[in-house]
Amino acid sequence: MIACAGLNATIERVAYKPLRGAPRLVPLITAIGVSYIIENVAYVWKGPRPVSLPPNVLPSGAIFTLGTCPKCATYTWDKLFVLAVTVPVLVGLVWLVRYTKRGKAMRATAQDKDAAAMMGIDVDRTISFTFIVAGALAGAAGVTFAFYEGYMQYSTGFTLGLIAFTAAVLGGIGNLPGAVLGGLMIGLIQDYNEGLGWHAPGSPFTHTIVFGILILTLVFRPQGLLGEHTPEGG
Repeated sequence: MIACAGLNATIERVAYKPLRGAPRLVPLITAIGVSYIIENVAYVWKGPRPVSLPPNVLPSGAIFTLGTCPKCATYTWDKLFVLAVTVPVLVGLVWLVRYTKRGKAMRATAQDKDAAAMMGIDVDRTISFTFIVAGALAGAAGVTFAFYEGYMQYSTGFTLGLIAFTAAVLGGIGNLPGAVLGGLMIGLIQDYNEGLGWHAPGSPFTHTIVFGILILTLVFRPQGLLGEHTPEGG
């Protein structure tokens, strides 16, 4: 996580800081370009094959079982590990954004950089701090995914990033509980599509369904499920 935070801070200093006054589309294109650079570096570093973690890193035994097998639902220790990481991270992030001086500076900068600067907020330092926090969160998510799935591939982060962006848009950009709700909904939709055969298109159509949800959300409810309607969102 520390390495990811440092990498993200370096990317912000090299790629984004020179674009402070640029139109919003320019940083977005830069983000896509940087993601492709990182993906290709990972390809050269680790190759195209999935990299597996050592077996039994996490205990995978059942904690409890609901129903009668074979039609039963089993909750295992590796699933508990995901919750044990996700919930404290979410609570800490909400506390940071809502109740700390840094968080107030982040929200003010996101709303209006010029007004925040006039009120004495160091906009550049606040943006750099946000990138550091985002990098640490990405590192936590990557470690959680790797331990849960047991493997990583050079393109894993790019694919998950697109799905995470869809979840954030679905829940509401800037709304942390909304991002979690969007992620849960996308996960349930993906599991239904790939795990159930009843009227489900199947795994080849998972990305089509996810990005279809993204398009529909942007068209009919751009503020997301829990986001507030703003002039920019409308």
